[in-house]
Formats: sequence, structure tokens, C-alpha cells
Amino acid sequence: MNELTLVVMDAGMGSRFGGLKQITPVDDDGNFLIDYSVYDAIKAGFKKIVFIIKEENLETFKETIGKRIENKIPVEYVFQKLEDVPSFVKIPENRVKPWGTTHAILAAKKYIQGPFAVINADDFYGFDSYKIIHDFLEENQTDQISVPYPFNKVDSKFGAVKRGVLFLENQNVKEILECSIAYENGHVMASPLLHPEEKFEIENTHPVSMNMFGFQQKMMDYLEEYFHSFMKENIDHLDTLECLLPECLEKYLEEGKLTLQYRTSTGTWLGVTYKEDLEEVKQKINALKKKGEYPQHLWFA
Repeated sequence: MNELTLVVMDAGMGSRFGGLKQITPVDDDGNFLIDYSVYDAIKAGFKKIVFIIKEENLETFKETIGKRIENKIPVEYVFQKLEDVPSFVKIPENRVKPWGTTHAILAAKKYIQGPFAVINADDFYGFDSYKIIHDFLEENQTDQISVPYPFNKVDSKFGAVKRGVLFLENQNVKEILECSIAYENGHVMASPLLHPEEKFEIENTHPVSMNMFGFQQKMMDYLEEYFHSFMKENIDHLDTLECLLPECLEKYLEEGKLTLQYRTSTGTWLGVTYKEDLEEVKQKINALKKKGEYPQHLWFA
């Protein structure tokens, strides 16, 4: 297998959390959730890390997570910039945010020399998930993979969460529908982000995407092609639109150009959607340490 790279998407400020979740300490040593992702990825066999961050956060990342891991695995930092668009695009004056997750991953293209995985910076996925992706990409040189979780393993007791509801056929994902999901009178109700009026019920064990994927290097070409066509088709409506990874996958799944397999994770997922989630995350990480799944001092065992 060529160099397996972990691409970490920094999503920026969390509006419901109220701060920069990616650099919020979750243990007594000041480690972030990203530290645990990198630790698990190294253990699973990944060979390089690429952080996609905002340029203004570079020094903060280097002085924290970077300083802790740069002597353990090669690290690259890339910036998702608003101005990185095809030449035919005139950026609206009121546009502030970059162009979504497809655009973010493309920022890492020059550092990808083989298969790669994509994760969110502010999620804890557990070692099992990284091992699934590593082993899959080692054995399979053509297909992509999604690592979903049962919804009841990735919900929040403090309110609705955004998750990608998977529609499956055999071992393959046929559709990913981005939804806001919440408990309503004992039922799990999913409201599609684009058409919230088309609400539907899912089982609380239904697999949902947490933006953890394993891709072949060829996926970069599809991302680039899709981003170019997205910008062209929406040239008059670019004030707020975002070019999202699930929508890119959806297009190529429908066209039969991609096969996206899935393996539901049996590991622990942790994340902070609301401020109130943070204390529970800290407690669960401490419990994992007590069980011996992580050393007491992550980088200084």
C-alpha cells in the first residue's frame, strides 16, 4: 500500500458549542480530541497527517498538537482559502466562509500520494475505526469506505445533531442524506437539511455518517471535477452555498463511478456539539484510560 495519509478537517468555530472545539482540552495533560485521533491513527498504521486549518490558527496548532506529534509522524498544515476557486468565479463581496468540505479536502491534494482517510478535527472515533480503514485500503485498491456509527452512539442528550443518514444495499452505501436528527416523544426523527418538511423516522441503531471515510487517491480527481462543476452550475448563487463532500459522493454513486462500502464501527465515538457535552467527554476518556485503552499520559507513556 502507498503512503496512507490521515486528512483532518478543521471545521472552525462551533456555533452551538460557542468556541473553537478543536483546541479544547479534554484531559488533565491538555490534550485535544485531535490528539487521540492522531494517536489511534499512528497505532493503526497511518504514515502522515495533514491538517486543513484556517491560516490564522496555524501558530496555535503548531504550538499545541503540532509540538506533541511532529516527532512521531510527518505533519503538514494546509489552508482552506476562499480565493482558491476556478478562474471563472467572481467571489461575492459578502462571502466570508470558504466553500465547504469538498473544497477543504482539495486543499490537501498535493500532499496525498496514496490512499487517504478523512475525519473531522472535533470528533473522537476510537482505534477500531482507524483499523477498519487501514485494513480496508490495504486490501482493496478500487473501492471507497465509510465508517458509520449507530445513531444512539453519536447522539447528544442536549439537543438535535447533524448527521448523514445512510441508505444501504448489501455492503454498499447507496445514499447519504444530511439531516438534523432529534428525539421526539421517544422516536428518532430525521429532518433533511435541504427539505426539513420531509421528516422521517429512523431506528436509534440506524447507521449514520460522522464524516469518516477512506478513499483511494483517485477520489481527489472526482472532488476536483465536482467542485469545478458545482461552482459553474451555481455561479449566480455563491453568497452562502457550500460544496459538501456527501453531495459529491452522492453524484458519483448515482452515476456508478464510485463504490462506497461501509463497515459500522464498534468503537467509541465522542464529540462536543454543545458545551454541556464536554464534561461527559472528559469522563469517558478518563474511563477509557482506566480500562487501559489509552496510556494515562497520552504522549509520554
